[in-house]
Amino acid sequence: MDRQMFRNGMARLAAAVNLVTTDGPAGRAGFTASAVCSVTDDPPTLLVCMNRSHSHAEAFLRNGVLCVNTLAAGQEELSQTFAGLRGLEGAARFSVGRWQVLATGAPVLSDAAVAFDCEVAQRIEQGTHSVLFGRVRAVLLGPEGGGLVYFRRRYHALT
Repeated sequence: MDRQMFRNGMARLAAAVNLVTTDGPAGRAGFTASAVCSVTDDPPTLLVCMNRSHSHAEAFLRNGVLCVNTLAAGQEELSQTFAGLRGLEGAARFSVGRWQVLATGAPVLSDAAVAFDCEVAQRIEQGTHSVLFGRVRAVLLGPEGGGLVYFRRRYHALT
């Protein structure tokens, strides 16, 4: 299978835009992700795919907690910041946005569409990525409004 053809196909799979964050002994870190989905509601569990080569990967593995912050319409700048496109790295990325904590201590975006605060329950290595299974410990429902998806390599607001 041609890698570029696979990537072009995946660009046509619309996905919610998320900031995945962590904090703990290994420090505060975060990245933008679209590879996030629900696994089960008993017990409430999500999965997150994380590139192991990124500088933030070790912090997630050592901290053992994460928060999936699903972005709302109009939050493209936050997505770009956490994707490394605004020149901010590591904890400096958290200078953008308003943050709080819930059960695990992972950073929670106060005005996310929704935030799922999780403990990492399991990790599976697959190719270049770690698949992290997060056991949900708390949920923050954000303000009513539209969502943000990524499709054909562009942001689209859902209203």
